[in-house]
Amino acid sequence: MLFKNLHRVLAFLVCLAVSASVIAGARQHRAAHIASPGQYTVLHENEHVLVLKMVLKPGESDSMHRHHNETVYFQRGGSLNITLSNGEGMRVDVPDGHVMWHEAWAHQVKNVGGNVVVAIIVESKPS
Repeated sequence: MLFKNLHRVLAFLVCLAVSASVIAGARQHRAAHIASPGQYTVLHENEHVLVLKMVLKPGESDSMHRHHNETVYFQRGGSLNITLSNGEGMRVDVPDGHVMWHEAWAHQVKNVGGNVVVAIIVESKPS
């Protein structure tokens, strides 16, 4: 079952990566820590990367925001609704310890599970 959920998460993220509307939407929205300072903390920033910590309590949502190319480590996973800037969305169950890479995109995340979700996000800064 864990493999099926990971497969669904990865398939969803691959589809997003090739979507021109998602990439275009990423340019139109604010960075996560600016759009949702209550859920995102800057851990480190330099000319190459921005490192964020995301914490979403059960039932909590962030605001629509963008990320540059990113690697995400889910320290504590959970059930999430991810809504894209074009209104499309999907529910995903992310296990603890899951790591993913994603091309630049814009989205909004809601924790629809019963656990606090914690993720460390490492975003590449555009050259």
